[in-house]
Amino acid sequence: MLRERLLKRELVQSAAEYPVVTVLGPRQSGKTTLVKMTFPNLPYRLLEAPDIRRIAAEDPRGFLMDSKDGMIIDEIQRVPELLSYIQEIVDSESRPGRFILTGSHQPRINQAVSQTLAGRTAILTLLPYSLPEIRGKQQFLDPFELCCRGFYPRLHEQGLKLGRFYSGYVQTYLERDVSALINLKDLGSFQTFLKLLAGRVGQLINYSSLGNDTGVSSTTIKSWIQVLKASFLVYELPPYHANVRKRLVKSSKLYFTDTGIVCYLLGISNAGQLERDPLRGAIFENLVVMEIVKQELNDGERPDLYFYRDSHGNEVDLLVKRGRSIIPVEIKSAATFKTAFVKGIQSFSETAEGGSLPGYVLYNGDKDLSFRDTQVINPFRKDTSQAKFLDMKFR
Repeated sequence: MLRERLLKRELVQSAAEYPVVTVLGPRQSGKTTLVKMTFPNLPYRLLEAPDIRRIAAEDPRGFLMDSKDGMIIDEIQRVPELLSYIQEIVDSESRPGRFILTGSHQPRINQAVSQTLAGRTAILTLLPYSLPEIRGKQQFLDPFELCCRGFYPRLHEQGLKLGRFYSGYVQTYLERDVSALINLKDLGSFQTFLKLLAGRVGQLINYSSLGNDTGVSSTTIKSWIQVLKASFLVYELPPYHANVRKRLVKSSKLYFTDTGIVCYLLGISNAGQLERDPLRGAIFENLVVMEIVKQELNDGERPDLYFYRDSHGNEVDLLVKRGRSIIPVEIKSAATFKTAFVKGIQSFSETAEGGSLPGYVLYNGDKDLSFRDTQVINPFRKDTSQAKFLDMKFR
């Protein structure tokens, strides 16, 4: 049985307010399943199909002729010129929920929407499953097992072999999406770059270092990272600068949208192997950061997230901004709490010029506790008492 997606509520509400709703997200995240299950009576058109795409490109008015009662158009970036005709239709009859669009290439959709559908469409983002969507009745979710398996719906619904799935996913991504966005002349160098990037997950981006190790220029590395961001394969977490009386780092950090891809690129195939790997902490951090990103997106919000690091080495893994207030969050893969876990949170709270709220330490231990106004919890246990991370909105 397919799991109901948390984004469905926002999708339904948006369709009741806007004539067009656009759902973005990486391939295999479940966009098609979500929109078809939410609007089962609407005609469905997939622009990946060559014959359908040809008709849409050559005769857009004819293609949209049967959209009077609404239409789902999947992978709209394949024929972006359709958006101008959709604009004409909704401007002549602005009825909510007329068109439901999906897309996998963020820049193409954003550029087209800004030019043609500004003010006419709600834009939502669907990433792979979140923790609440896969939890079920399980009392505990093993974070290291989750890191290796990842969150793509087909892996959980069909029990596919991990190596085969991710091998196909990465190959398909390289052959279709990357080649479509950039003139990729050296596939081998790009594959090397992906593995190097996985080995630097959660670290500050160093374009020169990546370029030297890959054998390409830093400018090329920047363009490749933009492609990964555009196709929702990586997420960039910016540093926090406002209202802090210290010198701070200026580089962003990168996380992969799904930890299963990280583990596949690093050759980590199971939880036991990951628990012994030097990158276990960084991959655990990737898992938690992206879970909070998913919470924001599933609520229809744009994630307002940062990290903090000053020139003296004081840092906080994640800052969740709520209006003018900020909630510091430290992420640790350890099962034993140490008082040093809150050092960065305390440093930030003392330095930030107002607005810092009590923080959280999210770790892998079996006890919830409070230490110096900081809540210490395990987000993977269903019986978490101090604050239920699975329902945590940090509000």
